[in-house]
This record gives sequence, C-alpha cells and structure tokens, in this order.
Amino acid sequence: MEENSIFFADGNDPEMINAFKKAQETFKYFWREQSWEYRRIIPGLNVSCVKVAFSEKNEAGELDVEHMWINDVSFDGDSIKGYLINEPNTLKNVQVGDYVEIPLTDISDWLFAITPSVQKPKGLSKLFSSSSEPLPKTYGGFTIQKMRSDMSSSERKDHDNAWQLDFGDFNDIQIVNKQTEEPENLVEHPMSINMKEKFLEFLQQNPDELKHSDEDGLTLLHRETIAGNLTIVEVALKAGADKSIQSKAGKTALDYAKQLNWEHIIPVLER
Repeated sequence: MEENSIFFADGNDPEMINAFKKAQETFKYFWREQSWEYRRIIPGLNVSCVKVAFSEKNEAGELDVEHMWINDVSFDGDSIKGYLINEPNTLKNVQVGDYVEIPLTDISDWLFAITPSVQKPKGLSKLFSSSSEPLPKTYGGFTIQKMRSDMSSSERKDHDNAWQLDFGDFNDIQIVNKQTEEPENLVEHPMSINMKEKFLEFLQQNPDELKHSDEDGLTLLHRETIAGNLTIVEVALKAGADKSIQSKAGKTALDYAKQLNWEHIIPVLER
C-alpha cells in the first residue's frame, strides 16, 4: 500500500468537503469493525487506518494542512487516537510514528479492507495459486473515491494497482462488510449476534466485569454501546449492567448512543 498516493486534495472543493463529512458521520462503522478486529484470534482486516487533518502555521503566518493516515486506532466515543504512518511533506510539528489524539471532527477519511472469502471447488485447490485470489475489498475511503472519480480509467487502474486493493465503484461506497449480500450487517455486526452465548457465559463467570471501568471511566456497557453492538448491550443490561454510570467525560451509555446516532441501541437504553 502506498500511503503517499492520496495525501493532497483541495480542501475547498465542495465534493471533497462532503467526503470529509461522510467519513465523520460513518466513522462509527469503522470503529465497530476495528473493535471486533482487536478481539479476533486470526486477523480479519488487511488494512485499517484513519486519515487526519494535521496543520501548522508557516513563516508567512498561513496555515499549512496535510491529510495523513494513522493506524493502531482507538476510540473513546469522543477522541480518536493512533500512530502517524506517513512522513509529512511540509509540516514540522509532527513526524512519522507520533502518537496523536484528535477529535472526531478532525478526521477526513477512514478505510478498512477485507479479503473476500472464496469457495474453492473440492479437489481443485492445487489449481488455485495465490495470484488468483481476490484483492482485499475496501470500505470507506470517501476522499479516495472522490479522487478516483476524477481519474481516467487507466489512472484508476494504476492507482488501484499501487495500493493492491479493490476499491470497486466510486459511485457505490460501502461501509460494512458484505453490505450488498447481507444488508442486515448495517444494523449490527454479525459477530455481536454470534457471540451472544459466549458473552453471556463470560458474564456469568466474571460478573465483576460489568462494574469495572477503564482509564477513561468507560464500563463494558459504555464500550459496547460506542461500538454499536446491540446484542451484547442487551445481554449486559439483563446481567445487571448499570446504565446510569458516567464516564470521566460525564457521559452515560445512552449519551454515547445518541452522540454516535446508534438508532437501534438508543431505545434499549431509554427503557
């Protein structure tokens, strides 16, 4: 993946500004996927990163802005944290490897990619070389898709080959895995549903986990709400999770559900 291939874009372009807004509005789906990735024994994501607007005043007193990517992302419902993976072209106040913390309103894009599973005919597996396997399918990438829409078909092909990712149709930006085949994934991540029994068993064996809070004052109920996991939230509530507990930011799980507009969780927490 060539991170340097998509830094620069005209921030005054209305279509690019719209791409920024869409990325911010849908970031919760990135975090939902990323939060499950951190729990997987076998990684499922080929790429996972967030683009952030970094700025610095130059000698003329003007503001220089570069949009660069961070990875190893974490999210507390308000701020996004991660490590810069690009070398700035002009900015001096940040450098590759820096740990940064920024508000959700300062991100300009997000991207994750998953290699589609392929059913290989029995007895023919040896005929399928690694070169025949599909490229990882991308989700998000709003600014990338805007720039791809301005390219010729040959330029798009060169761009996609450089990234070695399947960006698909720039007019059809998907935000969750298998969105076309399984549209219900837009409502809830399948792992949230599939892990219900194991999670219930975990809480029965570790009831104190419902009371524990992390360094941000986030309880299990807070975290699962932020990640949009309806089934897990319901199990936690039935197990006795206290939805009145506030984080260090002074917010309940319901506050985060409303803030991130998780419409399927808000009614459950309002009961």
